[in-house]
Amino acid sequence: MKEKNPEVAEVELRSIAKAVGISAVKYADLSKHRASDYSFNFDQMLSFEGNTAPYLLYAYTRVAGVFRKLGTPFDASKGQIVLAAPQEQELAARLAQFTETLNNVAEKGTPHVLCAYLYDLAGLFSSFYENCPILGAENPDQQQSRLRLAALTGRTLKQGLDLLGLETLERM
Repeated sequence: MKEKNPEVAEVELRSIAKAVGISAVKYADLSKHRASDYSFNFDQMLSFEGNTAPYLLYAYTRVAGVFRKLGTPFDASKGQIVLAAPQEQELAARLAQFTETLNNVAEKGTPHVLCAYLYDLAGLFSSFYENCPILGAENPDQQQSRLRLAALTGRTLKQGLDLLGLETLERM
C-alpha cells in the first residue's frame, strides 16, 4: 500500500494491516461450514483473490474510493436506479437477496452462507465496476444511477461485514 499511497502515515498503515489480519482469521473461520474441517493457512487467508476477507475489504474500499473521488456529498436515497447493462442487473438482483440471506443465516446459524453471499456480491460489484464506468458515465443521469447502485452495494457490504465482526476500511 505504501508504494501506491506514499502519503499514508505509518500509523495508519499499521492500523490497516492489523484490521486486515484480524479480519482474515475471523473470516477464514466463519466462511467454512461449522461441521467441516479446514486447514489453517495464513497465505490463503491473506490473499486478495478468492473467498477471503482481504478480497471483501478491498471491494468495500473500492466503493469508498468512488465516493472519495467524487469529492462531494452524495445522497443515494433520492432518485432511481436504472438497470440498463447486464452487470447492473446482476448486481441489483443479488442486492435484492440480502434480506432473505440474512433471514436464512439467522434461522439456521450458518454464517458461511453470509460469507458466500458477500463474496458473490463483491465479485458482481467488481464486474460492474470494470464494465460500467461510474464517474465516467455517458451522462449525469447514468452517473447518478450508478452512484446509487454503488452506494447500495457499499452499504450492504458494510452491514454484512459488520455482522461478521469484520472492520471495514475506507482505504487499503
